[in-house]
Amino acid sequence: MRYAIVIEQAANNYSAYVPDLPGCIATGGTVQEVEEQIREAIVFHLEGLREDGAPVPPPMSQVEYVDIAADISRRIVVQALENTGRLF
Repeated sequence: MRYAIVIEQAANNYSAYVPDLPGCIATGGTVQEVEEQIREAIVFHLEGLREDGAPVPPPMSQVEYVDIAADISRRIVVQALENTGRLF
């Protein structure tokens, strides 16, 4: 099976989660480490579901990127900074 994962950079590490497996999360000091940890977490999560007799959710999420024009991105950042002093 092939599950989509989301990796986010935090202040001091990275975290990852699997949209199709609620509660399946991992953290790591690097992107490579969090990828390894989330693989292990997925296996552990699926084993737990099977042991509990719960259905294993099929992979359904899709990952896509959207390009935003540079001038629009810059305006959004500038407005956020002007309005709140923070990006988001």
